[in-house]
Amino acid sequence: MSATTTAVPAATRRPRPALATYVGLDLRRQLRDRVGMFFIVALPSFMYVVFGLGSDERVGSGNVAMYVMTSMATYAAVTATTTVAGTATVEQTMGWGRQLALTPLRPLAIVAMKAAVAMTVAAVAVALVFAVGALTGASGSATDWLLSGVIIWIGSAMFAIYGLAICLVFRGPNTPGIASGLIVVMAFLGNLFTPMDGLMLDIGRLTPMYGFAALAHYPQTDGWLPMGDHDPLWLPVANVLAWTVIFATLALWGIRRSRART
Repeated sequence: MSATTTAVPAATRRPRPALATYVGLDLRRQLRDRVGMFFIVALPSFMYVVFGLGSDERVGSGNVAMYVMTSMATYAAVTATTTVAGTATVEQTMGWGRQLALTPLRPLAIVAMKAAVAMTVAAVAVALVFAVGALTGASGSATDWLLSGVIIWIGSAMFAIYGLAICLVFRGPNTPGIASGLIVVMAFLGNLFTPMDGLMLDIGRLTPMYGFAALAHYPQTDGWLPMGDHDPLWLPVANVLAWTVIFATLALWGIRRSRART
């Protein structure tokens, strides 16, 4: 008596995609863009050398060089995550979003995967800026270095979501440039390039990068700003949480809209 088996048609088998595999493939694709990676990783380090090298005056528990290094590392992380996440525009143009819609991947999982790839690139950029700073006179306590580095790396996830949101909401070939251009404006308003006070500081406190930059500097400055103002810890925390929710909501809406039939 022979046992019978029922064959499962190939068309009905849909293997669940491995998230780690997708992240690995996307990360390798990003790293192969050597020109883009050069500017993402090297430019902020060059900016630190220009603005921070040889600045030994004390700021909080460190010196000016460390303050500038932290600012440039923050800018490096934001630039990296925004640029990498901006590739969502190309993927949508090529119909990759529709292909992902055929898989069990949920919109939140796609956002998380893009953020993971972007944060990996950001870690490389931040590590290089910190290494250059350590070799050229940036000084502070070990706790300041560790906490600032961790805050910058974790906080950069917000701007990975920002880059994804901008490219999904304003679909088109120019959206990565729009997202990157807005980063420069936000960096000025976020107190990264030029110390602010008065009305400009009040406006800057409401912008997306201000809270992130303030938290990155907090271990060194304890909230004291270059022009003498002081931020209580709750202010940058509230800023980061509010903008993260806004960007995540826009990104999820953009993904769902891109999957809708037209």
